[in-house]
Amino acid sequence: MKALLALAHAIDWINDRFGSIAKWAVISSCFISAGNAFVRYGFSISSNAWLEIQWYLFAVCVMLGASQVMRLNEHVRVDIFYGRYSSRGKVWVDLLGFTFFLLPAMGVMLWYAFPLFVQWFVSGERSSNAGGLVRWPAMLTLPLGFALVILQGLSEIIKRVGWLTHTYEMDMHYERPLQ
Repeated sequence: MKALLALAHAIDWINDRFGSIAKWAVISSCFISAGNAFVRYGFSISSNAWLEIQWYLFAVCVMLGASQVMRLNEHVRVDIFYGRYSSRGKVWVDLLGFTFFLLPAMGVMLWYAFPLFVQWFVSGERSSNAGGLVRWPAMLTLPLGFALVILQGLSEIIKRVGWLTHTYEMDMHYERPLQ
């Protein structure tokens, strides 16, 4: 179990790094958006490339940040019953959800996204907009994001099994969102 927990911590470390990239993508997107609006309305100058960069950064934020959100246990869940379960019940719900829903769904998404990315990369797909950018960097976020969620799912499974076997300590406190 020690080796698996070390693997889980390595996956957490990797997703922390990608979470930082996602965080900076949000900040960059905000500055680019504000700058683009200032230039467009202040000087009547615009560029499709700046708009597309914002979309690309949004893709980075969502796809590379998803695994970090799951690592921090801040992901969206249907918590009608979950918040009332004991810690042991929550761990079992998480284990079953990760194993039978998250991993298969992300595997299918990765299966379909990776060939599409390769196709766009090989063809050099470009935006049809004047001044548009190549599209494969945005498409790369899909298989990369799905792979990171799969890895984080495995990490969470390892940690929860460790918690059930009393070899890993986790904070199972869950605060329901305000309704």
